[in-house]
Amino acid sequence: MTHSPLQAQTLRLPPVKSTADLALEASLRHKIDHKTKPLGALGRLESLALQLGLIQRQETISFNQPQMVVFAADHGIAAEGVSAFPQAVTVQMVGNMLAGGAAINVFARQHGFALQVVDAGVAANLPAHPQLLQRKIAMGTNNLCKEPAMSRAQAEAALTAGMEIVQALPGNVIAFGEMGIANTSAAALLLARLIGISVEEATGRGTGLNDQQLLHKQTVLTRALVLHPATEPLDVMTELAALGGFEIAMMAGAMLQAASERRVVLVDGFIASTAALIAQTLVPHVQHYMVFCHRSAERGHTLLLAHLKAKPLLELDLRLGEGTGALLAWPLVQSAASFFNEMASFDSAGISQKEGA
Repeated sequence: MTHSPLQAQTLRLPPVKSTADLALEASLRHKIDHKTKPLGALGRLESLALQLGLIQRQETISFNQPQMVVFAADHGIAAEGVSAFPQAVTVQMVGNMLAGGAAINVFARQHGFALQVVDAGVAANLPAHPQLLQRKIAMGTNNLCKEPAMSRAQAEAALTAGMEIVQALPGNVIAFGEMGIANTSAAALLLARLIGISVEEATGRGTGLNDQQLLHKQTVLTRALVLHPATEPLDVMTELAALGGFEIAMMAGAMLQAASERRVVLVDGFIASTAALIAQTLVPHVQHYMVFCHRSAERGHTLLLAHLKAKPLLELDLRLGEGTGALLAWPLVQSAASFFNEMASFDSAGISQKEGA
């Protein structure tokens, strides 16, 4: 069931303000630098604390009602044999999540995140469930080896649905995940097109392809790029419609809305980072609100992160998706806030600073 008619309309992106504020940044840096430690001794936690303070525009960082949203959808390109698993696994895994048995359920419970699963375009009718949001655009995308994955109207509807989902959720921290057989193919194509790298560089093993299967996947994706020539000048919405997935588009819209509401956005692995790339291409300031949580084992992710000049918090050889890497990094985000809020300063502790400090 499609949530709403896809009538022609002008896509309205939410306004996202830059977090740049020289006076506030100087104040936050002063607070960080005068904690009871050598200058810079907490490394990446210090830059993370600074980012959190700039997002929240205050000198005490607080988190409330953290949300985990998993977008699920199917991909027509799965018919080309680009995944080690059949398309039926998408609906099976959504059922597993709604039953509480997936990895993301475990980590969401562990870290106190409210979990919602979004049907962005699963190729089956899913039964109602309290944790399931029905925002199906269609029964999966088209096979992009034969035609555009979606229409422009569908791409815009997915982006808008992502915005609306976030608007309805509480909290000031939100993490995003995905589920969809063959979605690494869509992500690799978008990455190749948007940052100008080869299919071979962008394409990894996804669900665990062997060498022969990987070669087949790369051949299929090369054929797809030829079928859909690049727009000149590059138009991200046209590229998203031709090459993308409903869950990627919906996640990009959700990220834009979250940033417009000054929420901390926890970015998971390759698929989520591709959605982040879409969002950042549309509205560059959105990246100020993003915490890139890990570098996945998927080949193109390193190049994507380098393009965004993003430094992920973890590298654990993860390639599961679902948002798992985002929640595994959450304790580091909490630690950055905790030292910033609670650690004594040299003055309050009565400790002498290094001469010249």
